[in-house]
Amino acid sequence: MVEDEHKIANSIKKGLEQETYAVDIAYDGERGFDLASSESYDVIILDLMLPGLDGVTICKNLRKENNHSPILILTAKGEIDDKVKGLNSGADDYLVKPFAFSELLARIKALTRRPKRSLQTKLKVSDLILNSLTYEIKRGSKNIELSKTEYALLEYLIRYKGKVLTKDQIINHVWDYDADVLPNTVEVYIGYLRNKIDKPFPNKNPLIHTVRGFGYKIEGN
Repeated sequence: MVEDEHKIANSIKKGLEQETYAVDIAYDGERGFDLASSESYDVIILDLMLPGLDGVTICKNLRKENNHSPILILTAKGEIDDKVKGLNSGADDYLVKPFAFSELLARIKALTRRPKRSLQTKLKVSDLILNSLTYEIKRGSKNIELSKTEYALLEYLIRYKGKVLTKDQIINHVWDYDADVLPNTVEVYIGYLRNKIDKPFPNKNPLIHTVRGFGYKIEGN
């Protein structure tokens, strides 16, 4: 999120983290562009009026770099001409301040469901089902309770089921940019998931796999 009003930025960050998102914040345009250019983000929330680079310039430059992350412009500039200018610069959506957090959340979910990754709301691996709308997780008929970080890690693994994900990829998508993540943090949380997803079901095949020297994947029959 690129937003120079600290109170708004921190409030949105807190709300999105309650919804299991990892959120990085830049308070000026140059820092925002640097982050957006160097990291892979599911959604970029972008203010228009920023110190340094303005939002329209950031948007245009990202698209010139073939950065296709969905961009949601969040701004006080609500005139039709402003919306047209923002959307024509390459943005995917436009939300005017003041706004309801529930609408912002709905728009973010809509953007992440677009064909870039074709995200579904019910994710399945073997008999494990994760519902990203209700945050319910079941294996067979048993409900599984996860912490917010465990949930975010499991959702990320399932969305890329069958693919080996490195520790760096997992850290970048599950934890904030400035989070204090230790070298063995990913291993620890993979262990937490195994204790809830695999170990309680000794008669079923394990779903979470370690690929030595590469990373982790989730895979079922």
